[in-house]
Amino acid sequence: MTDKQGVADAVAALRAIGYYLERDQQPTHRVKAYRRAADTIAALPAAEVRARRRAGTLTELPGIGPKTEAVILEAMDGSTPSYLVKLEEAAGALTTAGTAMRTELKADLHLHSEWSDGGSPIEEMARTAHSLGHKYMALTDHSARLTVANGLSRERRMQQLEVVAELNKKLADELDGFTILNGIEVDILEDGSLDCDTEILARLDLVVASVHSKLRMAAEPMTERMVRAIANPHVDILGHCTGRLITGGRGTRPESDFDAEIVFEACRQFGTAVEINSRPERLDPPKRLLSLAVEMDCMFSIDTDAHAPGQLDWQVYGCERAEDCGVTPDRVINTWDQDKLRDWAS
Repeated sequence: MTDKQGVADAVAALRAIGYYLERDQQPTHRVKAYRRAADTIAALPAAEVRARRRAGTLTELPGIGPKTEAVILEAMDGSTPSYLVKLEEAAGALTTAGTAMRTELKADLHLHSEWSDGGSPIEEMARTAHSLGHKYMALTDHSARLTVANGLSRERRMQQLEVVAELNKKLADELDGFTILNGIEVDILEDGSLDCDTEILARLDLVVASVHSKLRMAAEPMTERMVRAIANPHVDILGHCTGRLITGGRGTRPESDFDAEIVFEACRQFGTAVEINSRPERLDPPKRLLSLAVEMDCMFSIDTDAHAPGQLDWQVYGCERAEDCGVTPDRVINTWDQDKLRDWAS
């Protein structure tokens, strides 16, 4: 085995471990340890990594500890690291339901990269989405006002458009035509306007609009706020509509108060899909509201809101809830091919 191949195998093994830990909702610091180790050795010449391996000095590198070193050594020796084998063997189906809907999905339309508050490069998110069977994905990093999530300024958004264009040229050949759509998760401001100028929104393929602030507004102004955003011709998807948190490291948070019938009727009238958010700490909307949206003839988008590659596998949680509430594939926009989706969103 060449030095280059040995290091490539070690990088792949470290990232695969990170994927399985993310998928299993393990603590962030554990995931970052393996991803940081992968980044460290990927940035070095293969000959230097091999030399350090022979000299026993890998742990002198930043981000390399005894556990990650063990993974690197096993991979460079041509073996599948024992920890990776253990994780692969333990990685069963996340749920036994939702599989029929999941097979119909061609994309994930709400996910984040390291450009905002995600933890991985755009390309790694794309390659993982492709490996899970998707034909395309929408990159929806946050808008500028959400500074806590490193939201993109206008300048950074323009830079990202250029990066995605180059990546699409590269990935089209390598991943059988897989495409990254330019998207955004735009903040719905307190008055219902959007945290992004119209010129940028018009250049994007897909717009997810979500409430991230003033979540405890009274029901009437919250309803007006949401409806104004839904009525905006650039908005395609209403993200995690209640804003609730039901578990996880950020604690819990109650649902926002709004008139769901008015909001879902606006979604129906203006052709805005209701997101079925698959994140385990969100699972938004609650089933009673999801069932109401079904009754009111809304369209839907089943998304992960992933912030790391391993979280892209969580889509089946949303699929399970969709099936439980009577959502049929013909009403889910990410069952469509990308040309149909683009036409609809435009």
